[in-house]
Amino acid sequence: MPFRIIRNMIVIKVRINDKGPFNFILDTGVGMMIITDPTLVDSINIASKHIIKIPGLGEGDDAEAYITSPLSVEMQGLVSNEVSAAILKKDHFNLSNYAGIPIHGLLGYEFFSSLAVKIDFADSTLSICRPKDLHPYGKSFKIPLSIEDHKPYLHANVTYPNGKQQDCKLVVDIGAGHPVSIEDLVKINGLPPKYIAANLGIGLNGPINGYISRIRSISIGKFTITDVLASFPDSTEKINTSVPRDGNLGIGILKRFNVIFDYADSVMYLKPGLLKDEPFEHDMSGLEYYATGDDYQHVVISRVEPGSAGDAVGLERGDEIISINFKPVSKMNLEEIDALFKSRDNRSILLEVYHDNRYDNVILTLKKRI
Repeated sequence: MPFRIIRNMIVIKVRINDKGPFNFILDTGVGMMIITDPTLVDSINIASKHIIKIPGLGEGDDAEAYITSPLSVEMQGLVSNEVSAAILKKDHFNLSNYAGIPIHGLLGYEFFSSLAVKIDFADSTLSICRPKDLHPYGKSFKIPLSIEDHKPYLHANVTYPNGKQQDCKLVVDIGAGHPVSIEDLVKINGLPPKYIAANLGIGLNGPINGYISRIRSISIGKFTITDVLASFPDSTEKINTSVPRDGNLGIGILKRFNVIFDYADSVMYLKPGLLKDEPFEHDMSGLEYYATGDDYQHVVISRVEPGSAGDAVGLERGDEIISINFKPVSKMNLEEIDALFKSRDNRSILLEVYHDNRYDNVILTLKKRI
């Protein structure tokens, strides 16, 4: 089954009740299937639904969602019947704007629970089989998992900048774009010497605030990855988890391997991929932005990090980026823009922006902050 990687999200095509196709993100960090686009409530012929509240990360109240009657979910070569889903009453994630294409939901535990799933990041394919028919990659390494509350967990050894080591229980969250997130670190140990304040993403309750820094290393099984970018949620954030944990392991690390999930045997297999030793780089512009408009061809700044390169040239929330180095953003995707903005310290990039009701040209000089 082919997939696309879009801004560190695995996107696959799904049909629901013979309607679609719809774009869904593969996400081991969620339990039941979540439909994030409320407009699907009328288009997929749901016989019955009732409302529940879903707790999660973020600043606001719990999210309200409809629980659907059983659905038929079809992917290439695979049909699942009697699948229940939650349809959010409000799109809390705005994933379509973040991805630059329509995104309709998240596919989690029910996709993985009865199947063995191989994820090959080199050629963007999923290979799916019954667990009894699984043949792991040659030279792959078996990592024990515990499947708790419909999510996979593993233990990893984390070494912090001060040399302190910690055995961390992490949820394996392939729907999280970061490499690794460590919770409660700020409250227990304080922040590392070098960090930036950041919006770490969107939870069901709204934005997740915190900090981005680096850890010396993380060891998973026999693999040790060094100088890793890490997210540290603000210790005042409300984190509702039914299973005690220390954080989560995201696709920023997992995509450096070919990965197999075998929930039936409570294991994950890792085989080093082409990106295994590639350095971790964070955005050097200080800009957060999203795609909007027809066909998502307009790029608008949603946040400018104080003290960053974007702040230094006077860019503001609400400014629209028209072109980058003379290339219209309508002819670029958001991953290309991301790559430019994390490409090289002190690199100068020419932006045309619509700012204060006029078009301006500004030279943005990238600044490595962590």
